[in-house]
Order: sequence, then structure tokens, then C-alpha cells
Amino acid sequence: MQKMKAAPLVAASFALLLGACSESPAPARPGALQSVPVIAERLRFERAQTRVDAVGTSRAILSAELHPAASGEVAAVNFEPGQFVRKGDVLVELDSRQESLAVEMARIKLEDAQRLYERYSRSADSGAVLPTTLDAARTAFEAARLELERAKIALDDRKIEAVFDGHVGITDVDPGDRVNPDTAITTLDDRSALLVSFDVPEAFIGQLQVGGTVRLETWSAALPAVNGSVVDIGSRIDPRNRTFLARARVDNVDDLLRPGMSFRVGAEVRGELYAVVAETAVLWGADGAYIWSIVDGGATRTPVEVVQRREGRVLIDGDLDQGGIVVVEGTQRMRNGVAVEYDEERLAKPFAGAGGSKLFAEDH
Repeated sequence: MQKMKAAPLVAASFALLLGACSESPAPARPGALQSVPVIAERLRFERAQTRVDAVGTSRAILSAELHPAASGEVAAVNFEPGQFVRKGDVLVELDSRQESLAVEMARIKLEDAQRLYERYSRSADSGAVLPTTLDAARTAFEAARLELERAKIALDDRKIEAVFDGHVGITDVDPGDRVNPDTAITTLDDRSALLVSFDVPEAFIGQLQVGGTVRLETWSAALPAVNGSVVDIGSRIDPRNRTFLARARVDNVDDLLRPGMSFRVGAEVRGELYAVVAETAVLWGADGAYIWSIVDGGATRTPVEVVQRREGRVLIDGDLDQGGIVVVEGTQRMRNGVAVEYDEERLAKPFAGAGGSKLFAEDH
């Protein structure tokens, strides 16, 4: 009898426990919205740049090795090595006594031929002089004039003059030496500017342009680096080393550089236009690199290819448009279709790390 009374009591207790459980609060819905702050920037495009390093050799903007035009004995040397000279200055004089006499003789012959021709010309109208005689006198007069000009040229050839303003070099010629057209008298350099020649790999043909800037450094720590401008580009590729020749001009107004110096040449070669973003915007997945673009207010995963890395920035290639918006921080919560809110006014400012524009993504 006691066991039969206990059964209804257990059943009642179980019913009370079941009712208590049914009155407990319901769990939260898994689809509740959450705002996720992120940082974004607008896409802009820049050209890819590659630095080309080479060794270049310089020469003066104008350079000449002076030789005498004729053989003879040196009568005077009128310069010191390293001296600055002007165009037309006489640097070396050769013995010119015979050439001076030849000029005087040619002048006398010219004057005599001129008098004879003028006398025949005055008598030609009277018939006292035959036309053939007058023609012969005219020919003699012209020949004498040319002979005088030739004698003057021979006299001028006894002087070696500066053909432009510049600095003369060292000479081994002294008064009394015998010289000929093969004898090098000295050098003359206009070093107000230098031309630096350097070889560029053929892969950059068409990318290095005339007018481009190059950086030039000497091997001496005492001389500062200078900038030059590309002025010439070779028209052919050297088949031996697969390079082409380029030449840059560098000003030398302080006269610190010298012709023949070697330089370390650094040139920034500009390539094609690519989108540039903060390096934090580029993510990597199983199929390669990608970014999160904001399209019509929603996040879209966009595959890209990394072209070049710079200081904190990355050049990328892909289906991208100028002015598009890309998430640069907070990408961990992004997925296709996530709605995004952003401040247009703050977004217009250049990206500067944490000071960029904040966006808010809403999970659905």
C-alpha cells in the first residue's frame, strides 16, 4: 500500500520540474546585427618604378685633343696646365718666318696683277688692248688673290688656338720641339657640364626616356651625390651584353667633377599604371592575393596580383577602377555581401594609418 501511494507523488514532482524548465528564458537569436569598425581608402593609380643601377663614365660637354695643322718647330707655348682659356686664344706658336714672307710675296703679286688689270680695263674701250689680253690679266689677278688667301691660311696654321672656352690639360711640348699633325699638343675641356655614359639592360628599352632624372654618385665620400638628366639614348642593342647605351648630363658649375670620372648611376624607370593601396589591404587565400572592395554599399572580394611593394604601400593589378573604395583595416570580419557604411567626408582624406576613414559593417 505504501508503494502505491509513492507513485502519484513521483509523477507530480516530475510534472513540476518539467513546468519549471518550460518557463526558462529563450536563447538569443544567432542573426543579431553587430557593427564592425573598419578603415578604408579610395584607390589611386601610380606607375610602377624600377631602379636601374649602373656604372657610368664621364666626359666634358665639349672635349678636344689639339694637334698642329702643319709640321714645324715650336716657337712659344702660351699656357699653363689647367689654365682656363677663351675661344681664339693662341696656345702654341710655330716658327712662321717663311709663311710670313710668303704672305708678303703673295700680296705684292696681287697688287701688281691688280694694277695691270685696271690699266688694261681702261684701254679696252679704245681698242688698244685685245680682249684675250684683258681676259689673261683678269685671270692673273684672280690667281694672285687666291695665292694670297692660301698664304694667309698657311700662316694661320702656325698657331694652335683654343676652339672653345675651357681648361687646357698637361702638355709635353716645349719651345724648340719639332711637331707634326700627329703630335698631341694638349687637351681642351669645357667642364661646365659633364656627359655620363652608362649601359642599361635591354629589358628597359622604351621605358627610360630622354629628360628622365638619374642620380649620380662618385666613389669619393667627399663629393656629394648630384642629379642628372638623360639627354641621349642609343639606337641599338649591344648583342654581346644585351644592353643599350644611355647618356646623362650633369651640371658642374662648382667645377668639383672632372672628365673621365666614374659614377654610380641610379635611374628610376617608370612602367605601367597600377592601383596602389596600403599593404594591410592585401590578403592571401588559397587562390592568391585579394582585397575587399566596397561596391554598391557592400563588400566584394576582388582577386588581385601584387606588382610591386613600396614603403607601406603595394601596387596591385586587377579589375579595379580609379576612385574605388577598398578596406584597409578590419578585413577579418569582411565577407561577400556585407553592408558597409562610411563617412564620405573622411574618406576623401588621404589614407594615413589609423587616421583613415572608419566604415561600419553590418552582419546579416
